[in-house]
Amino acid sequence: MEKNVNLDPHGEMLLQQFHELRPKLDQVAEESYGLLCQALREQGIYVTAIEHRVKTEQSLIGKLELKGAKYKTIEDITDLVGLRIITFYTDEVDKVAAIAKRIFNIDWQESVDKRKHQLNVFGYNSLHYICQLKSGGPRFELQMRTALQHVWSTIEHDIGYKGVVKMPPEYRRQFNRLAGMLELADDEFSRLRTVLTNHRRQIQSLVKNGQLDNVPLSVDSFRSYLELNPFDRLNNRIAAVNQAEIYPVSLMPFLPVLESFGLESLGDVQHFIEDNSDDAYQLALSQLAVTDLDILSSIVALQYLCLVHVLKHDGGRDGLKFIYDTINGVSDANGMLADMMLEQAATMPFMHKTES
Repeated sequence: MEKNVNLDPHGEMLLQQFHELRPKLDQVAEESYGLLCQALREQGIYVTAIEHRVKTEQSLIGKLELKGAKYKTIEDITDLVGLRIITFYTDEVDKVAAIAKRIFNIDWQESVDKRKHQLNVFGYNSLHYICQLKSGGPRFELQMRTALQHVWSTIEHDIGYKGVVKMPPEYRRQFNRLAGMLELADDEFSRLRTVLTNHRRQIQSLVKNGQLDNVPLSVDSFRSYLELNPFDRLNNRIAAVNQAEIYPVSLMPFLPVLESFGLESLGDVQHFIEDNSDDAYQLALSQLAVTDLDILSSIVALQYLCLVHVLKHDGGRDGLKFIYDTINGVSDANGMLADMMLEQAATMPFMHKTES
């Protein structure tokens, strides 16, 4: 190894130790990264990024120039291997930390939680663990922070906020205000997710308990409602016409159709089913009885319910085409389907009922 003119003999010794240790450092970096990825996947925790690296020689030389005397051996430097996990939400940092405590040995004396600092150091609010593989080997640093904390840290580094030049008071004030705004945003995103999660759980509970009139119709509530299989009875009744099989497909595309009918709650959807099921069956029977179809999709019941609703409420060709366009994609062929449906439905009894 060539002598580095910027290092004293002790620094040269540490650099030589680094070269000898490098294969082991590469192994630790890969193994720790693999363990973290596997554990996050098993726990169902989705992070925005997970990074790992071994410190470059040039970076190490710079560190040794500044404070090489601080270290007796190269293994006293705890960030030769570094990993960083960037989460979306603040509470997920603690979840990642819990995983790290389970799969690694943690040096608590060297680890530090920087999340309780002043606003003007928001970007450094990471949680830093000094870790070691359970099998031993060199220690490494694991940084855990949110995406906003990471962005702020990058900005601080880019504009040299931590540099030797003192920042003028008016700029420091702006910097602190921005830091506070980002910290508030970080907390609010986590709070909002908690609120929405609780709301979804409440909706699921109301649906499960049959309190459908109290549940507004929405993407989440309709998805929960579908778990009750509310269209299975009519699907099976229609399938029995030709002894057909039912194969499952998503019914979520029908949500905008139901909303266009003015349905506002799951109770409205339930009444919609009850009011139209017999007529939907008769319409399906009139079409399927003359075919030999033996496979039907699980949308068949809801589709006929929607068609009947449009026909009974004088939605005409445009209303029928809207259903076909929503389910099949916009196409001129859907106009032809609407015309055929109008012609075939003309003789159905429900088309000639009068309001009492």
